[in-house]
Amino acid sequence: SAVALLVLAAALAAGVALALLPRAPVNRFCTAPSNRTGFLCDDRVTCVPASCVCDRVSDCRNGEDEQQQLCGDLPHSLPGYLVFHCSNPRSWIYADQRCNGMNDCGDCSDETGSLASCPPCGLEWWSCSPVHYEFCSCIPRRLCRDGIQHCLGWSDEFGC
Repeated sequence: SAVALLVLAAALAAGVALALLPRAPVNRFCTAPSNRTGFLCDDRVTCVPASCVCDRVSDCRNGEDEQQQLCGDLPHSLPGYLVFHCSNPRSWIYADQRCNGMNDCGDCSDETGSLASCPPCGLEWWSCSPVHYEFCSCIPRRLCRDGIQHCLGWSDEFGC
């Protein structure tokens, strides 16, 4: 009976010790449509684009993309894969806004900076030095030959 009591106490101690161990965080990284960085919902199927996390709209069935634990202290409370830090230490954007052709950081560090590591302009873009702040090193081809200067040297009107 003493041995049984000792075994029971050991089993109880092991159970308590296991319950106190920190649980491994759930990996929620996923690839959303258009090859964008995303947040995986509890259903393990729905992948919400990073920029839709903490936007006050529940995209996950249970609302886990809007929970206080995740959204309480932006960007510090977000998993690192959802955040891109601009060259200005006080500025950040969602990771899926990096290399999207738009100047989301305000200084083009999300498009042309060494940390961004963006590929060259894609087929839907024209490479030039834009005159408008919203673009960095490419403009959308839809702006070519529209009668408005978008590139220094007017290459968007004459060469695009």
